[in-house]
Amino acid sequence: MGKMHAIKKLLVYTIAILIFTMSVRMLFSDGSTRRAISGIKDPIQKEADGGTTMELDGYDIDITYMYEYEIEGLVLTTNHHYWFGIDNDLSPIDVGLGWGDVAAYNNVIDFHWSQHGRFLYWKYKSYEDIARVGDEYDVNIQSSNNHLIGSNSSIKRKIKRIHAGDHIKLKGYLVDIYGTKEDGTFFSWTSSTVRDDSGDGACELIYVTDVEWL
Repeated sequence: MGKMHAIKKLLVYTIAILIFTMSVRMLFSDGSTRRAISGIKDPIQKEADGGTTMELDGYDIDITYMYEYEIEGLVLTTNHHYWFGIDNDLSPIDVGLGWGDVAAYNNVIDFHWSQHGRFLYWKYKSYEDIARVGDEYDVNIQSSNNHLIGSNSSIKRKIKRIHAGDHIKLKGYLVDIYGTKEDGTFFSWTSSTVRDDSGDGACELIYVTDVEWL
């Protein structure tokens, strides 16, 4: 009986540690990098129509293509989401990307990139710290937090391989998502379609059709 009790206690402790680790990884990013890359151009966005559907977590989900989207960037940080929930199941990873002067000076300017929850954060001590880039507006329009939805199993595997410091190009669509259950439960998630917004609703929701490492 003593041995069984010890095994049960060990199992409980192991589960507790796993839950704690997953919670921390879900809430906080895997860390940023001071790598810099010059010459990365602005994202390319073109009007699109159409969409696709799927069934997930009991929802009938409609994915509407708002814009065809191509973004090249330096991966500033990533954040994995492990808990159950329709948003986490749709998009289990957020990727912070930088381009333009933000990517070019990322090695000399310490932006203190981080991700908490579903948001990308940065901070600085004084305006002199970001003078090479410009001001807060210039930093915001040359970086973004991206919720990634893999279009198939192969793309989903590639998305899982994205890490801070990578130089990548994503192709796909900025999308709006609406889901319903038989009991009337409703779910919606919409993408930002401009680069100069900030705060809640400013993240890009990308239905990814291709991932390329550069």
